[in-house]
Order: sequence, then C-alpha cells, then structure tokens
Amino acid sequence: MILYSVTVNIEEGVHDEWLHWMKTEHIPDVLNTGLFVDNKILKLLTEVGNGGVTYSFQYYLRSIEDYETYQNEHAPRLQAEHARRYQDKFVAFRTLLEVVG
Repeated sequence: MILYSVTVNIEEGVHDEWLHWMKTEHIPDVLNTGLFVDNKILKLLTEVGNGGVTYSFQYYLRSIEDYETYQNEHAPRLQAEHARRYQDKFVAFRTLLEVVG
C-alpha cells in the first residue's frame, strides 16, 4: 500500500473557511478519482509559531501505478484549484511513502 501525504500550513485568517472547503469539496474531489482506498486528516499539535495551522492529509492507494495515474490525470487540476483559491495563504509539501507493516 502507498501513502500519499500532503502537509499544508494555512494562514489562521482563512483557516475555518479553508478547512470547510477541504472537507466538503477538495477531499471529495480527490476521492472521486476512484484511485484512493482511504484517507485521514491530521492536525499538527506541535506548531512552531509560524503564524498558521498545519495539517497532514493522508491518502492511501493500492499501488504506485494508481499514484502515477493520479499525478498524471488529476493532480495538476486539483492542485491548481487549491492554489487559485488560497494563493499566498498556504505552504504545502507532498511526500510519498510505502506502508511496510
């Protein structure tokens, strides 16, 4: 199993609206690709005083091929929509991991 993790630090001023949008629109759009088998939202408890709130969005896939399909066919559109809505209000980084246990 593959874990695609997206960590986002969002400015506090847009946090509530952004989190609602993530839960009601963005994450359902990601899951509607049919490539993910599970997902989780985690909030970072040990903030470093950077003026925002940090979340880890974890998406589970069956295979690296499903990840590649997501990256090639869906990610550019979904990431662009997020960037358009919250330009200059967030920082994000993505990590790809393999579940080994």
